[in-house]
Order: sequence, then structure tokens, then C-alpha cells
Amino acid sequence: MKGRAILCFGGEDWWYHHPHANNHLMKRFARDNQVVFVNSISMGLPGLGSPELFTKIRRKLHSYVKCLRRTPEGIWVVTPIVSPFFSNPAWRRINHWLLVCQIRWLLRWLRIEKPILWIAIPTARDMVGQFNESLVAYHVSDKYDANPVDTGGHVAFIRQLHEELIAAADLVFYHGWKLLADARQGREKSVLLEQAVDFEHFAAARFRQWECPLPLAPIKRLGKPILGFFGAIERWQIDQSLVEYVSRHRPDWQFVFIGNKTAPLRIEDLPNVHFIPAQPYADLPAFAAHFDVCIVPKDATHDIVKYTSATKVREYLATGKPVVIVPIPEFEPMADVIRIARTPDDFIRHVEACLTTDTPAEADRRQMAVRDKTWDARFTEVATLLEQQLSQRRMNHRTHTDNVR
Repeated sequence: MKGRAILCFGGEDWWYHHPHANNHLMKRFARDNQVVFVNSISMGLPGLGSPELFTKIRRKLHSYVKCLRRTPEGIWVVTPIVSPFFSNPAWRRINHWLLVCQIRWLLRWLRIEKPILWIAIPTARDMVGQFNESLVAYHVSDKYDANPVDTGGHVAFIRQLHEELIAAADLVFYHGWKLLADARQGREKSVLLEQAVDFEHFAAARFRQWECPLPLAPIKRLGKPILGFFGAIERWQIDQSLVEYVSRHRPDWQFVFIGNKTAPLRIEDLPNVHFIPAQPYADLPAFAAHFDVCIVPKDATHDIVKYTSATKVREYLATGKPVVIVPIPEFEPMADVIRIARTPDDFIRHVEACLTTDTPAEADRRQMAVRDKTWDARFTEVATLLEQQLSQRRMNHRTHTDNVR
């Protein structure tokens, strides 16, 4: 795919999230195409009593300060002025006007015509048909109506927008097989787009000598096993009861969580649980190199976790480090290279096995499982499907024109 333009309404913010699928894909699109990335326009705000509220407002204000920036890859990242109150009919109309005016101005300034519209957030539904787009792709990366915080409680409204987007899209990409399996409409234009990994980037954790990063050094000096996690840290996703149980029964094990926190967690008071602010993507292999076990201690009973396809799991595997996770349907087929803990005692047993019996041959198997599951490979799949769809639309248009004549 070359010489095209992509207008992406992202589900995340470019500036502060751990690089997500849209981030990885758009960087590859930008090699030979124009790309405009619109930072998350929000699905709603947490309630006034929510501890996440002010963190989210502060982050959005920081993005507003950046306004419009160009990344080293040549992507134009814009944070449009918009309200988070899409569920209110009056504010929805105002948001529609605000977004269309701002984005049309930007596209004119960049001399972009007939972009491919890539949507990764339900509240961008009203943007379909506003930019003379050549194609509409809807990227479903979460069970959006299962998010108790970011929907602002307007679950039915978010579900409605989601269904309308499926109907309006030319292609629908699903991040995980469970999301796709549960889809009830648009199956004929739906495609599984699994998460992927920058394999060489994370494999360097195993094949290079890394000095211990400064934030991790005091913990490393304890000489105790490090159970490491990196990514977004949400109090309602992390299974704090599991961490408390393991911490109490194995006080020598050191839990290390690296990433953005939107609210305090009660496990912060535990002596062997440590939190490190989000680190640059380029530095993550250095941290992973000093983990003994990589973990995903999320709340497996939560609907949004049941549908997750965390990028970090494949990144962990690429490092060669042993991986222990809670039961997540997306990763059940990978049980030959991932240890799945179904109870707290199971978690302890699996970590102990990782610490005492893991071998270089098992590390090789873990890396081989994701060696070919790269973002370059995913991009090729996506670009091929988009080009096929564009070609089909051109043929249909010519056929229609000939019939009219």
C-alpha cells in the first residue's frame, strides 16, 4: 500500500499509552502513506466519585497542550477539542460539529482527499461519511460495553454506536477470537486481527547484556525473584486479592508493576509490591531482562479481561522469559508456552516451577511461538485486505457507471 492517506480515530492516546495495535499499524502505514492519528475522543467520563476521574482529565489536558504534533515516523497526531458527553443528544451534535470542522481543516491543510477512515472507538461513529472517505475500517480492540470506567456508565449507548459502526464499515477487524466469535452482525466482512509483537526488539532482552535500569536497581539488589508486569495499571483490572495472597505466602518474591496508574491500588502498601512509572518503549527490554518471571495478574472474572488480547503477553514470550497469567480465553490455545494459573495456589505453583525448572529449551519454544507473529506481518495482512476492498469498490463503481450508460 503506497500513496494513500489514512485518517485514524484511535481508541487510545498516542502520547501516554503503552504502544497499542493502532500505534504499531499506523507507524507502518506511514512508511509510504500519509497518516493522521486522532487521539481518543473518549467514550465518557468516570463518575464524580471515581478515583480515575482527575487522572483522566489531567492526561487529556496534557494532550491538548500538544495539540498537533508530527511524530518521527511522519504521523500527524492531533488532539481535537471535544467534550466527553457523547450520550447527551445536544452535546453529541456539538461534538459532531467540532470534530468535523477541526478534522476537515486539518485534511485541507495537509491536502488529503478521500482518506481511508480507520475507527477504533465507538464514539467516532458520527464521523463516517464526513470526509469523503474511500473506505471505512472498524477496529474492535475491546469489549467496549464492558468497560466500567471509560463508558461513563452509558453502556447501552456505547453498544448502539458499536453496532451502527459494524453496519457502516466496509471491513471490521477484531483483536481476538472471542470478540469475533461473539459477533452477531457483519460476519461476512469481519476479520480476525490478532495482536502481534516487535520480535527483535523484545528478543534483545535475552540476547544482549543489559545493565539494570536505575528504577529497578534497588529491587534487584535485594537478590530476590522479580515477578514483572508492564502495561496499563487499572485498579479494576488488576486482581489485587491474588497479589495480596501471593505476597503474603511468598514474601521474598518481589512484584514489579511498570506503567501508568489511573488510581491508587491498595496493594501499594505491601512491602514486596513495587510500582515504577511508565518507561519508554525502547527501554522495556532492559527491564524485562532482569525479570525472573513475567506475569499478568488480572481479574479473570471481569468481562473486559475475558475479551482481552493483551499485547504484553506476546512481548513477554519474545523475551524468552517464563510467563504466568490468569485464565484469559485468548491465550488458552497457547498453554504449551504459557503457564495459566486458575487459583492463587496454582499461581504460586507455576511461579515456583518457573524459578526452579525452566530451561533454555523452553525459552527457545516461547520465542519460536511468536517469532513470526510480528507487526510487519500483521500490517501486510491489513494492507492487502484494504487494497482488495478498494479494488472491489472501484470495480463495482465502474460496473454501475457502465450500467447507467
